[in-house]
Amino acid sequence: METCADVLMVIDLQNGVCYDNGEYLFDLQNLLTKVNSRISLYRQSHKPIIFVQHCDETLVPEGEQWAIHTNLDVQEQDFIIQKTHANSFYHTNLKNLLDQLAVHRIEFCGAQTEYCMDATIKFAHGLGYENVMVQKATSTFNNPLLSAKETIDFYENIWDRRFLNILK
Repeated sequence: METCADVLMVIDLQNGVCYDNGEYLFDLQNLLTKVNSRISLYRQSHKPIIFVQHCDETLVPEGEQWAIHTNLDVQEQDFIIQKTHANSFYHTNLKNLLDQLAVHRIEFCGAQTEYCMDATIKFAHGLGYENVMVQKATSTFNNPLLSAKETIDFYENIWDRRFLNILK
């Protein structure tokens, strides 16, 4: 059986993040499949899953854009963290929840690579967590400087063996 961390954290895979301004996150269907595969593994291993939802003027709580993508396997026993900043720890109860769950090792997946994923991964590293992520378990959009694929590759290269370990 594949290895699990103490917890799986799924960041911002919400309708309004997965689809924005007429564009889908890069390789969205493969990302959702990969994330659901990890969710299934964590459920089989009886490990907790935390879904993080961003809240702002376009991702209004309880609204359709704010909702977690319908293709993801969210269940009643899962934990939900709502945030208003790229860093999932900033002004949330995430650290307290991780302490209650006795978490030392976090597996990350979600969106957007260069924003909420990057801020949260680096902050978790700074707090002393051992972080892991399956390769290509994050996504983003093209930007004026880099394609989404180039952005993902760039950040995975920065993160690997510095801020987390990429599981291939």
